[in-house]
Amino acid sequence: MNKDHDPEGSAMFSALIEGIRPIKQDKRHFREPLKTKQQVEQKERQLHADSYFSDTYQPLLPVDGPIRWLNEGIESLELKRLRRGDYQPDLLLDLHGYRQSEAKLELAALIQACVKQQSLCCCVMHGYGSGILKQQVPMWLAQHPKVKAFHQAPKEWGGDAALLVLIDIGEQPHRR
Repeated sequence: MNKDHDPEGSAMFSALIEGIRPIKQDKRHFREPLKTKQQVEQKERQLHADSYFSDTYQPLLPVDGPIRWLNEGIESLELKRLRRGDYQPDLLLDLHGYRQSEAKLELAALIQACVKQQSLCCCVMHGYGSGILKQQVPMWLAQHPKVKAFHQAPKEWGGDAALLVLIDIGEQPHRR
């Protein structure tokens, strides 16, 4: 390189680039932005709730006595164990103050969390209120393929304002 300063070359260069401005960078990206983990989980919950729970389905539930249901192929002894409180719920879901649509999503998320965490039993507290959730929650639970059985909870877990739910978590030899 030439170490000598060439004033004529600099003047020519300055004359050539006079009036030129830098190009502004286009910050527009054409691919979809990546979704956060929270958005993905919310979408998955919505998909589960929409695919499993129907508001028009009416399962055959008892009209007298405590609310209970047993899936086909499950021993009636499991229902008796739920009634006696032999199963201790690992996860609790309190639906007080929820709307039906919100409760449906939370219920789907609870069942998914039970399977993920290998929790055999959970408790859903629907409360008394106007009776909408008390009526809908058992109907939704009876539709989900991972629910083996449910029974009205014993007094220590909420009595007739809650349900103990037995979840199918797959084959687990160390569990009852």
